[in-house]
Amino acid sequence: MKTTIKRVAAALLLLVPAAASPQLALPTVGPGLPLPNHSLGDIAEPLIDPVSGVLDAGVLDRLSNSELRRLLNRLRLDRLNQFVRQNRDYVERDRSGDPAVRGVLIATGISAASLERVQKEGFRILERSEIEGLDLSYVKIATRPGKQLDKEQKQLQKLVGEAEISADNIYFTSNVTPISANATVLAGSLLASGNASSGAMGLIDGGVARHSAITMAVEQRGFAKGAPIASSHGTAIASLISGSLKSGSRGLLAADIYGSDPAGGNATAIAKALGWMAQRNAPVVAISLVGPDNGLLGRAVRAAQKKGILVVAAVGNDGPAAPPRYPASYKGVIGVTGVDQRERALPEAGIATPVDFAAPGAGIKGASPDGKLVALRGTSFAAPLVAARLMAHYPAANINRIESAVNGLIREAKDLGKKGADKIYGNGLICGNCGLR
Repeated sequence: MKTTIKRVAAALLLLVPAAASPQLALPTVGPGLPLPNHSLGDIAEPLIDPVSGVLDAGVLDRLSNSELRRLLNRLRLDRLNQFVRQNRDYVERDRSGDPAVRGVLIATGISAASLERVQKEGFRILERSEIEGLDLSYVKIATRPGKQLDKEQKQLQKLVGEAEISADNIYFTSNVTPISANATVLAGSLLASGNASSGAMGLIDGGVARHSAITMAVEQRGFAKGAPIASSHGTAIASLISGSLKSGSRGLLAADIYGSDPAGGNATAIAKALGWMAQRNAPVVAISLVGPDNGLLGRAVRAAQKKGILVVAAVGNDGPAAPPRYPASYKGVIGVTGVDQRERALPEAGIATPVDFAAPGAGIKGASPDGKLVALRGTSFAAPLVAARLMAHYPAANINRIESAVNGLIREAKDLGKKGADKIYGNGLICGNCGLR
């Protein structure tokens, strides 16, 4: 049995009762402008064009493995450092050094007694909530005045041994280069609209602008301040999905988790978006975002899987030295890498994150909020192509149909690299001719 089936089946066996068993984000976080400019400045000269801010991705193909590892790892760390510096009023680092919403900790699986205990220690309860559609509850707790998030996370975990304490981590888009768009254009862009039918495909990203290349109904909901608003990243991905789904598709459910919030794209927003997808019976959800393991997000993904949702995620573009990226690394999530026009794995694609399939991640174009088509590169744009093809095999959420659906996707995959499933290409190339050219 192939790698993907083993990963998906193993996860689902842990999730369902016995009777039911049968992703180099340069240089922006979220959808890009009009969010604060999270550019890398001059750290990568002359690799980044000073006018467009676009990485010369062709350089990556000419680097040795060791040079590639050093470069991409430096860019990843510098990107995160600058993002935290520019948004210090809204974000800070958690105990693992990853960016998260400032002053907020999330407790899952916490008892009433533990909550009483942490309040006696001076912690303040910010919110007690439930993710609608996922039967998942959590408690947000404020760090104490003058205390740092990383140290408070460690202290709170000691106080509540039975619960899982995590920061509200922030997740970045996994495109290798920014998709240029004028801030004025984005601010004035009309949102794609429509009423998606129950069982439509889901997309968790930025908002989707109206564009002639997006011919399906797009129903949007915001899960951040100011959302939904048009984004370059979400618009490009929606156009790839529109071009890959059949004309009779049920449409697209687009969740904007960024809006205008500098701390948008957090774990809470993604979890709530998954809950909305579950309420609308989405069988497949595409997530081209990357970040760290997170207690709330991990539980939300597992809860969505219990509802029969298949999550397809990009493995990221932080290079071979990057740590495993989530949500693609969660069990049962289908991880997607990107290939170039010669069907070679993108040199910037992550390899520590499990890869299940490959799809075009270069040499394709997508919609831009200014009405044009723009060149795309990165695993961000490979993941939605696989998700759209998976919809053809899995048109309705049904745990008992997952194995046959994934097997159907494997049968249409073109074997690349070593014979059979491998760590670089997974089960092979999907949708080799998909995407606007």
